[in-house]
Formats: sequence, structure tokens, C-alpha cells
Amino acid sequence: MRFAHSRRQWLAGALAGSLALALTACGGGGEKSANGLEQSEITVGVMPITEGAGVQIAISRGFFKDEGLEVKMQTVTGSADALPKLKGGQLDIAHGGHVGLIQAQASGDVKLKIVAEASSMTKNLNGVLVPKDSPIKSPKDLAGKKIGTNAINNQNSLLLRATLQPHNVTIDEKKDVVVAPFPQQEALLKNEKVDAIIVPEPFVTQIQQSLGARILTDFSSGPTKDFPITGFAASEKFATENPKTVAAFQRALVKAQAIAGDRAVLQQAMPKFTKLDPKVVSVIALNGFPTSTSATRVQRVADVMRQFGYLQQDLDVKPFVVQNG
Repeated sequence: MRFAHSRRQWLAGALAGSLALALTACGGGGEKSANGLEQSEITVGVMPITEGAGVQIAISRGFFKDEGLEVKMQTVTGSADALPKLKGGQLDIAHGGHVGLIQAQASGDVKLKIVAEASSMTKNLNGVLVPKDSPIKSPKDLAGKKIGTNAINNQNSLLLRATLQPHNVTIDEKKDVVVAPFPQQEALLKNEKVDAIIVPEPFVTQIQQSLGARILTDFSSGPTKDFPITGFAASEKFATENPKTVAAFQRALVKAQAIAGDRAVLQQAMPKFTKLDPKVVSVIALNGFPTSTSATRVQRVADVMRQFGYLQQDLDVKPFVVQNG
């Protein structure tokens, strides 16, 4: 079974003020750089989590500067937050879940170019947690149970559908799902408001440590292995008008992604733009950090979205994926 993965409505409140960099209210528009780029200054929206660490590393290590780029970061909570800003020109490039990016492209709400893959699935990066003494022992036991997560009809619900299908279990999202920001999921589980929760890291680790909760299932095995999670997108207009700038962004990000899996590098970079304790970085499950952008990989997301009704017709992603590597 294949599926896709998008998430993050909670980040605006949970990590507000976590960005230790200057924010900006407008997009790039910088002058042409000395090395021939169409723009020397761009604004990039980034989710302040490990999956967005590549941009911070590229800034800290001077990889963007080496390409003639000055990158200004702005916090975004995910695709739903970033897409209107891309469309309105407040952002030049934005970090978001592939599900949200593909949904927007398919609906025609905004014309996009996915210019980089940011993260891919790994073991226990995201999963279903239950109390340590819960009678729920396997995914099939979730039938009719209350499940907490951050939204319905999103990436997490798609993940759950894909996981439960082999067990012939269907969740009625309107009836069985309790929606709350990720930081509130621990309280829901602790106070028995739900029977299970779906959360990403760092909440997987934090809730295991604080409540002794156990992972019922994660989303990293079989056809979901190395599954694309998030990426960086630009508007079609920006990417078309600034191909050299986009290529420079890609090259710098690739260098950062290549070292982002080193926990020492992350522990140095993450506190600069999140409130995540370096000690937590030392124990959480890390996402994969792709060093290339492949339409074939992103197509997996679209195919699974189609399979579960998130797309009404087949969608070829090649026209809006700017491949590299």
C-alpha cells in the first residue's frame, strides 16, 4: 500500500516566536546578482522542524552565500499557510507537505513548481500512539475507536487510511476523529478523550517519554519506505522567470541536505530557528534528507492520493517538478 504524508497546522501556535531570524513581509525582488542570478535576495518559508533544517544549515554554513544568494527565512506552518503567501508574492519559495502542494496544483488554485524535496519517511517519524496499558494491540483494533490528530482529510488521515486498509478497517473521520493541534494530543490521550493519537516527531518521542505511550504502528514499512513527505515549492511564475536563482537554491540546499542527517549538525542549527532542545534532537527519529529532486518519487504521492480519493483523476507531476541530481 502506498500513501502520502502532509501535516502542520499546529506549528503556528506551538512554535510561534521560535524563528531566531529576521522575518519579512514581502518576497524577494532583489537586484540581479553579480554572478548572473535573476535575483540575489529571496524569501523562503520554512516549517521550524527538522524537515526544514536544510535551509537553516545552508544559511549558517554559507552555502547560499556561495551561490550569490541571500535567503531570508519566514516561519510557515505547512502548505495551507504557505500557499496563499506564494500566490500573493510574500514568499518566493515555501516548505510544505507534498499532499497539500499536489492538491493545490490539481485544483488550479495556484500554479506551482516543486523545486526540491525536503524530507522522506523513516521509521517512527510519524505514527499511531496508544496508552501503555491500552487493549488496542494491532491496527485492526482501531475500528470504532476515537483517534486524535491535527486535521481531517489531510496527510495524516491518508496515512491512516492506507495503514488500516489491509485490516479492512475504515475510519469515519467526522465521527471518530478528534481534531486538535499536535501539542494538545498528549493531553487528549492522558485524559482518555481518545483511544489513540497520530503524531509526528518530536511528539512521538516526547509522549513516549512522558506517558509511557507505545507505538501501535508507524508509516515507514513496505511501499511507504522512503516515501516523500515535504518539499519546497515556488510559484510557476517565479520559477519560470528566475531559473538561475532556483538552480542556485537547489545547489545550496543539496549541500545542506547531505550533512543534515548528522545529529551534531542539527543540534547546532536547529536551536537557531526552533525551540527544540538539542537534547531532544539527539534522540528523536530523524526524517530522511533527499539530496535530489525526482518526479518519479513525487509521483508516488499523487498516485496514492488518487487511490484514496484525494485526487479525482490521475495527475502527472512531471510538468511541475523541477528535477535535479
